[in-house]
Amino acid sequence: MCIRDRKTVDQPITGADSAPSAGLEREDAQPTDELKPLTPAGPDVMSVRRGMWSAGTGDTSGYGRIVREVVVATPAAGPLGSWYDSVRDRLATLVADPFVKVVFEYGELTFHIPREKLAEAMWALRDDALLRFEFCASVSGVHYPEQAGAELHVVYHLQSMTHNRRLRVETACPDADPHVPSVVATYPAADWHERETWDMFGIIFDGHPHLTRILMPDDWVGHPQRKDYPLGGIPIEYKGTTVPPVDERRSYR
Repeated sequence: MCIRDRKTVDQPITGADSAPSAGLEREDAQPTDELKPLTPAGPDVMSVRRGMWSAGTGDTSGYGRIVREVVVATPAAGPLGSWYDSVRDRLATLVADPFVKVVFEYGELTFHIPREKLAEAMWALRDDALLRFEFCASVSGVHYPEQAGAELHVVYHLQSMTHNRRLRVETACPDADPHVPSVVATYPAADWHERETWDMFGIIFDGHPHLTRILMPDDWVGHPQRKDYPLGGIPIEYKGTTVPPVDERRSYR
């Protein structure tokens, strides 16, 4: 993905409340003013989160003082080196204005492509002799509620067996219009991946031959991997005892 976390640890616990590892909190610790939500600082920071999993409430990890900045990766500037420049330039000659941005981080190349250009770009990436990304290894969804107008992302991992290269393609659509062209006609292996992405995130792949649920029951309401999906549940009975649903279990503050 082209969104990453920058982690820091909030003010350390001292005195009687100190723990062997910085950031650990006691179960009976009370919320303080320092645990109020933070405001993003800087244009590349999408949001600031506290705790390992949440915004500081219901965090059972014990790392409630971790502060994470969700950072949007910036576009690559200048020559990238190796084969990256030639692939980027070649696609730009085959498809008009194919990029929202190009990101190069950690030795990985990501093309952000508008959904209107996705089908054409994927066809070119597969069939052009200088590109030859013949295999789509995975299709997955991501939900970023903070990104107004582009809350839902679809990420494709492509591999060129001819040239021994890997490429990530990413596109986005708004929550109000969750439609993305299907790539099954170009990459048949994406069939079940797109069904799972629809099932978990509610992204509709236009042109898919049979877009139905693949993990959840057909009559299931909602899409469980969206960040606005409720965490409620039903009690679990096991050998005479009952485990409460997720949203009613003990939490550490």
